[in-house]
This record gives sequence, C-alpha cells and structure tokens, in this order.
Amino acid sequence: MNRRPIRGQGLGERLGEWWRARREASGARGGRPRSNRARYNPRHRLLLVGGVMGLCAVALVARAFTLQVVNSEFYRKQGDERILREIEIPTSRGMITDRNGEPLAVSTPVESVWGNPQELVKVPDRIPELAEALGVPADELMRRISQRATREFMYLKRRINPDQAQAILAHEVPGVYSQREFRRFYPQGEALSHVLGFTNVDDNGQEGLELAFDEWLKGKPGSKRVIRDSRGRIVENVELIEAAQPGHDLNLTIDRRIQYLTFRELRKALERTGASSGSAVVLDVATGEILAMANLPTYNPNALGGQGADTRRNRAVTDVIEPGSTMKPLTVAIGLESGAITPTSVFDTNPGWIPNGRYRTTDHRNYGVLDTTGVIRKSSNVGAAKIVHRIDDKVFYDFLRRMGYGSSTHSGFPGESSGVLPVPGSASWYGTTKQGMSYGYGLSATPLQIAAAYAALGNGGRLIAPTFVKGQRNEARRVLDPTIAGEVLHMMQTVTEPGGTATQAAILGYHVAGKTGTARKYNASGGYSRRYISFFAGLVPVENPRFSMVVVIDDPDPAKGYFGGLVSAPVFKNVMDGALRLMDVPPDDIETWLAAQAEEDARRSGATPPLAAAAVPRAGAQGGTP
Repeated sequence: MNRRPIRGQGLGERLGEWWRARREASGARGGRPRSNRARYNPRHRLLLVGGVMGLCAVALVARAFTLQVVNSEFYRKQGDERILREIEIPTSRGMITDRNGEPLAVSTPVESVWGNPQELVKVPDRIPELAEALGVPADELMRRISQRATREFMYLKRRINPDQAQAILAHEVPGVYSQREFRRFYPQGEALSHVLGFTNVDDNGQEGLELAFDEWLKGKPGSKRVIRDSRGRIVENVELIEAAQPGHDLNLTIDRRIQYLTFRELRKALERTGASSGSAVVLDVATGEILAMANLPTYNPNALGGQGADTRRNRAVTDVIEPGSTMKPLTVAIGLESGAITPTSVFDTNPGWIPNGRYRTTDHRNYGVLDTTGVIRKSSNVGAAKIVHRIDDKVFYDFLRRMGYGSSTHSGFPGESSGVLPVPGSASWYGTTKQGMSYGYGLSATPLQIAAAYAALGNGGRLIAPTFVKGQRNEARRVLDPTIAGEVLHMMQTVTEPGGTATQAAILGYHVAGKTGTARKYNASGGYSRRYISFFAGLVPVENPRFSMVVVIDDPDPAKGYFGGLVSAPVFKNVMDGALRLMDVPPDDIETWLAAQAEEDARRSGATPPLAAAAVPRAGAQGGTP
C-alpha cells in the first residue's frame, strides 16, 4: 500500500509513517526485515548530526549575543555589585593650635572593626570567639547580629588602636573587616576642655569651638571605586571619584602657658576655699584676644563618659551672675562723664547705711566721709548709691549698654549669654533698681562681659569685642573719654595698695588696678542667702595696661573666708605674675622692685637695708588719686 506524505507533516512524522509502511510490506511478503545497517545511509546520518550541532552553535551564538550585546549593561551591573565597591576616603579634621602654634586638638588615625551580618549568621559557632576578641558578651553580640541579619554592614568596635584591630582580624572570622578612621585627641586635657569642646564618634563638633568652627575644621571626605575579594579585602583600586579635602587648621588666641597657669591657680583656690565652682578669663587689652579661659568643675575630653552636662558648661560665657562691687568703677566713670561728680567729690557714708526701699544699702563697716577714690578703694556701697542718685536713669542705663552689659560680646562661642540689664520704665525697673545696680545687684553679666568692660577702661575708653581667633581684629568702639578712663584706672590702683580691699592682688614691680566684689547669692525663695560669689577684676600694668582678668569663685565656704580680696585676688596675682613674665611686659613700678631687691639682698647678707630704698613708698599708698 502506497502512502503519500501528507503536506505539512514534520520530518519525524513522515519517518514514522515510512517505517510503519515498510513493516507492513515486509509482513505481507512473509520475509524477514532487512538489517539496520542495510537501511541507513551514513551520509544522511552525518548530515543529521551536523545539522543538530549547527543548530546548537547558532543557539549558543544567539545567547552570547544576548548576554554580551543586548543585555550587557544589566549583567555588567550585576557583576560589579558583587566585586566592585565605592568606598569613602576618610579625611583628617583640621588641627587647633594656640597662638604660638602649639597643638591643642589633633586627629590621629585609628581603626574601626565592622562586620557583614549576612555572613556572620552563617557561622554561629565562631561568634563566641569573636565576642571574646571584641571584649563583649557573646549573647549580646549574637542578638545584635540577628537584629541586623538582612543588612551588609554593622560596626563591631569603633575608633580603636590599629594593633587592637589587627588582633581581632587575626581570628579570621568570616564577615569581619576593618576600615581607617580618625579620632580627636586633646593634649591639654581638662585645662582647655570648656573652650575647645569635643567631637562625637563621627568626628563632628559637639560643643565649644569644635562646634562653632565645625564646617571649617572637618574637611570633606573623598571616594573611590575598588575591587574587593570574597573576604572583603581590596584587590585593586579602580578609580578615584573624588579626592579627600583635609580640614582647615584653626589658630586660637589662647596661650596654653597662661591657660595652664589660670587653670592651676583656679583649682588651688577651690581646694583652699571649699567653693563649688569657679571661672577665670584673661584678655589682651589692646586687641580683645582671649588669652585664657578656665572653668571648674571640668571634664576630660579624651575620656568622655559619666560627666553630667553641668561639668561641660563654659561658665565664663554661658552663666550670668550679679557682678557685685565690680560695678563700682563703672558707676564712678558715668558719674565723672555726666558731670555729676568730680575726682575730689566727697560723700558722707555715716552711719554706714542708707535706706533702699524696704531694705537698706549697707557697708561692711562705717567708713565715714570718703572722696571719689575712697568709694572705690573701700568698696563703699553707700558711696556708690549716693553717686548714682545724681545720675539720670536713662543716662546710667545707656552707659552700661555702651560698656557691653545686656548684650552678647559676640565672641562667637556657642550658647553665649547676653546677661540681663533692666530697662528704665519697664516692669523690671523698680524705684530702688538703679541704687542696687550701682554696686552690682539687680543686673547680671558673664565673666567675659566684665573682663571686656574692664579692658575698655584700660584701653583708653575703647571697647573691643573679644575673639578666640588669632588674627581677627574687631573694630574698637569709643565708649568713654580716655581722660576719665585713666582717672578711674588710677583710682582702682589704690584697691591693691595699703588701705585697699585687695592687697593680695599686688604684684612686685607692677602697678595693679583692680576691684573686689562679694555678692550674696539669690535663693529660690526670692531673697538673698548667706552664700556668696567672690570676684576680683583687674588690669596690669596701670601705666600701659596689657591684661584684663576676671576671677569668679562661686559659693566658697564662709568659714574659710568669702570676701573677694581674700578668695579671688590671690588667683589674679599668681596668674598675672606669671603672664607678665611670659610675655616680657616691662615693669612700671621699678622703684618698689628695686627697694624689695635691696631689702632681700640685705636680709641675705645680714646688713641693714639702705634707708632711701626702704623708704620709697608705692604711688597712691595713702589713698586718693595718684
């Protein structure tokens, strides 16, 4: 039976039909089928195999074309994600130096150990070993890894010594790596912590000048592409995307030598008096540069932890206090400027007090009749009150505003306080407000504001905004006639001479102008307690003032003394004595220095000191204007 191929049938179907027809024909003839070797043609077989292989080759070429041309970008990206990484190039924070270039804050290279949680969860048996190397509990580490199991990055230990990092990596735990970072180090430690502040774990400024100048100091990290192997090691640097830009250095006005003297003497004073806290500020009179600023209690910025916010507060800039008797030279200055008094005016302070509304303005004792200089030398509250009675309210207020009270000094320090200065006619200005303000009550200021106001007296009546940055020159403002400023300065000189309230502030070879202050502390019940704040503010040398310094001792033990002349004046004397010599400031009282030298030489030799030298008095020792 002949079967014609059906059009449209496939090759396999036609071969099947042909085979069945052959078998039927063979069966009908009753003969045996021919052998396979006789039925197949080798040439056809080769053509069939070759055709199949050709089809496979075409399929492979088509697939390769698809992978390498059509979808090449997708697969290249997938491959890069497995081996190519873009990593940050860390950069060092700018160095902070003192006025002489000595380092105050530097960034040192450290290592941070990190891990890939996706790899770490696959080796739970190695976690205890890793925890021991890190110095953390194994269950805590396992919990942290489990919480981040879907992530590819977590810090295990940050900013450690490179040797410590290598010791951890030596355990070769899968998924554990390290990277370079920088850590801030402060060579001066506690002595400068309140001025400099500190940085956080990411090296960003948090407080102090580190915060104020963060953008200037921190620089800009770079980035690059690298190829990492399966263990996270960099095999090849592919390209630099952006170069790292190191932070800029910051040169401060601080002199680390004077800073150390100030910090040391302030600490001694707190130990001696049992006070709770203290602050001190040293300014360069001619430039407004802040040479030293110390506070206690303090903290170590190299080992943060455990200290409360109270210890990190820069009290010299952020805390306001009633300035006490340090206001009296300013009261005298506005009295002279307004014409209400003269240097020779006299004031009857008998019997040592005058009414002040429902209260009294009292002196430490009855000083009787005092001239203008005597009001400052004896620190008479009654005398200051009688002076201010002659001055118009607004004139007095405007003068204090000119001297910087009631507004920020604009030093640039974060959180600087402006203080409080009542405005005439406002709800805070009472009938007795001006009288209390004349001797330092009813208003508040920071130690830095007081130091700046005193610097204006020593700078011929020109006020300069304080600065922490060396080379920054703030414009001076005329706030007082230079003649009046000089007269007040010489009146203040009598405070440190025999008969004054601060003889312990005297410095051999130099005339010292200063003013003590002892203010009672305000309590929560709305009155004044029997606790005190002790002040001393001064300038040296009088003939050409170089330094202005304010010392504030808060809450000294009354049993150990609380008057400013006993508590704060010695701090001024010891710091300024060292600063004058460190800065090579020539003495302006050479006669007294020579007399003291002659007396010392005579004492050593056992001879009688020369009469002429021994009889040389210090200028202004008898009171009045020198």
